Amino acid sequence: MRVHRFFTHQPLHRGGRVDLEAEPSHHIHQVLRLRVGDEIVLFDNGGDEYDAKLLQVSKKLAQVEVGELLRHEAEGRLKIQLILAISRGERMDFAMQKATELGVDRITPVFSDRCVVKLDEKKSAGRLNHWRRIVINACEQSGRCRIPTIDKPQAYGSALSRGQGAAALLLDHRSQLTLQQVDPPGTSLSLLIGPEGGLTGRERQLAVDKGFVGIRLGPRILRTETAPLATLAAVQTLWGDFSD
Repeated sequence: MRVHRFFTHQPLHRGGRVDLEAEPSHHIHQVLRLRVGDEIVLFDNGGDEYDAKLLQVSKKLAQVEVGELLRHEAEGRLKIQLILAISRGERMDFAMQKATELGVDRITPVFSDRCVVKLDEKKSAGRLNHWRRIVINACEQSGRCRIPTIDKPQAYGSALSRGQGAAALLLDHRSQLTLQQVDPPGTSLSLLIGPEGGLTGRERQLAVDKGFVGIRLGPRILRTETAPLATLAAVQTLWGDFSD
């Protein structure tokens, strides 16, 4: 029988009692129809995963008793920031979900010149909350215990400045360099992926001026939702935790 995993913002320790947040409580009661005495798995953002038993289940509250520590998820050997031009609806959701499954540590959504999505402050806040729920759900389903940071949607140039200090790669089908030809990163890496239609020449030059190195992944142009996943998988295979 499958044991369901849930994330909580609250600190966990053996023997503690925790009132779960509204969203997991609703899912436990209304969707999964779990009952008092059923076992679940909880994890926090510190990498710890515990078994737990339901003590109380209602429409508004699920209370659990925390059991044994099951495992501690160590920090990844390579910290990866994904700077991703905002795409439409489900494409962005898909990229966020799969990037989380592939081990990204930080996702920075950016507005580039060719972005078709326009968000005011209110819509940006709503979209940010939506994306955070997506990455939490992706962690719950993939067995991951650390939630990636999702930055507020921001201007392209601002994101590039914040990414300085790490090895930095720009996916660019015009480049002659492949991943195997660039120097391996140390402990951190920033990846820049453009929008539908690609980055403009001005944006590519700005990235180069900020220290980004253009690389290509084979002879084909990848769709905006495919590009981050292919790049992350290749990076994790070469330098990350795919060999663990």
